Amino acid sequence: MTLAATVLAAEENNPLLPHTYELVVGGLAFLLVFLVVGKILTPRIQKTLAERTEAIEGGIQKAENAQAEAQAVLQQYRDQLNEARQEAARLREEAREQGAQIKAELREEAQAEARRIVEAAHAQIEADKAQALAQLRSEIGRLSTDLAGRIVGESLEDEARQRRVVDRFLEELEGSGTTAVR
Repeated sequence: MTLAATVLAAEENNPLLPHTYELVVGGLAFLLVFLVVGKILTPRIQKTLAERTEAIEGGIQKAENAQAEAQAVLQQYRDQLNEARQEAARLREEAREQGAQIKAELREEAQAEARRIVEAAHAQIEADKAQALAQLRSEIGRLSTDLAGRIVGESLEDEARQRRVVDRFLEELEGSGTTAVR
């Protein structure tokens, strides 16, 4: 017994074993804290966590939507840029074709103008030649009638006679000119 009495005496003064009233007060305090945390704080914490989760998921969803919208706008801009490039290429080709057409038209107009100028020059030359021949014929006729009148010794004032003499003289002159050229 002495051993049991020693163990009992030791248990009463053991600092590691709590007293019964401490266990009861500690248990009640634990239940009180458990109830406060379980009934009041846990729903508030859950609510705050749910709100944050929704905010984060909503932010992620908004970001994904914004990114999808940005991709769509980017694709739209790329499509518009491609269309603008194609339009620019088409306009350049049309301008090149129009330039070639205008160049050809100007060349045709220049050639037509050159032909017209050459034809006008030929016509002017022909007119000048005819006028020179007419003047030459009348001058040769006058000189030949004067010369013939001096040679013959009579006046060739009669116009019909004068023409016959001039025509005959010119025919002889032309006949001798063609044989001299050959």
